[in-house]
Amino acid sequence: MAIAVAGVMLLAGMMVYAAKKRSPRTPVPLAAAAPDSVARLRQDVESLCSIGERSTVVPENLSAASDYIERELTAAGYRVERQTYDVERDGVRADNLIAELKGSAEIVVIGAHYDSVSGTAGADDNASGVAALLALARRFAGVKPRRTLRFVAFANEEPPHFQSRDMGSWQYAKRCHDRGETIVAMVSLETIAYYDDARGSQQYPPPLAALYPDTGNFIGFASNVGSRALLSRCMKAFRAATKFPAESAAMPEAIPGIGWSDQWSFWQFGWKAIMVTDTAPFRNPHYHRSTDLPDTLDYARLAHVVDGLEGVVRELAN
Repeated sequence: MAIAVAGVMLLAGMMVYAAKKRSPRTPVPLAAAAPDSVARLRQDVESLCSIGERSTVVPENLSAASDYIERELTAAGYRVERQTYDVERDGVRADNLIAELKGSAEIVVIGAHYDSVSGTAGADDNASGVAALLALARRFAGVKPRRTLRFVAFANEEPPHFQSRDMGSWQYAKRCHDRGETIVAMVSLETIAYYDDARGSQQYPPPLAALYPDTGNFIGFASNVGSRALLSRCMKAFRAATKFPAESAAMPEAIPGIGWSDQWSFWQFGWKAIMVTDTAPFRNPHYHRSTDLPDTLDYARLAHVVDGLEGVVRELAN
């Protein structure tokens, strides 16, 4: 996630500040996560991180990551489409990977970027989002949704491509626009596997620190104002599917942080989109560092988040 630390602090604070319905301050005990789900999420994160830095600086690694995602989606039973495009700034090519379950002309996109920032293996940012994307794709394989459901892995969310036409999500959203397609909802999965129960693990800028939880144990949902109805619907579906703590906020796009992931690209073409995030450096000391490694993540909690997201996808697709 291409975010300045100060901006992320504002984003995370706003996410809690604007939540209309908060999770309990003392989290409700959760049943143990399914061991096979936990193991598969870890496997996908470790496999992506073993490739190393996934960026146009090391194009062979970016290609290796796209190959891994394609193999996993194909093994789940999908026919995977590659959208290959020229990255103008770097003079290389990059790929988006698309797996579709055909339904009506209305389309729901679930997406995550698979690149990592320069110099990092990107476990939380964003192998965690890709692992969740693959988990959801596997769970829905063979389902016949009412709406068309697309699982999309995007290239080039990180700097220097952030919020530019070289983002994979921008290229994909533009193609959907040019084809006259109807995207009714987009959910961006972004840094979703770092949690900490220690007091003081979740930081806020003044004066919010005195008003809100100081524990980094929740998942956040964020959107622009135009997507607030979608945000509310997703939160309701998430909470119906899991007791995992969650906070939400719909804020103007001008607020720093609200557009800091692939949902931004879909807003540029007038579509409703939200981001799901653990708030990244607002709690994760490894964010955009070489220490963003698989062993720093909480796969059991990630599995609970995926359970909640399954409910979100089911609600949006049907």
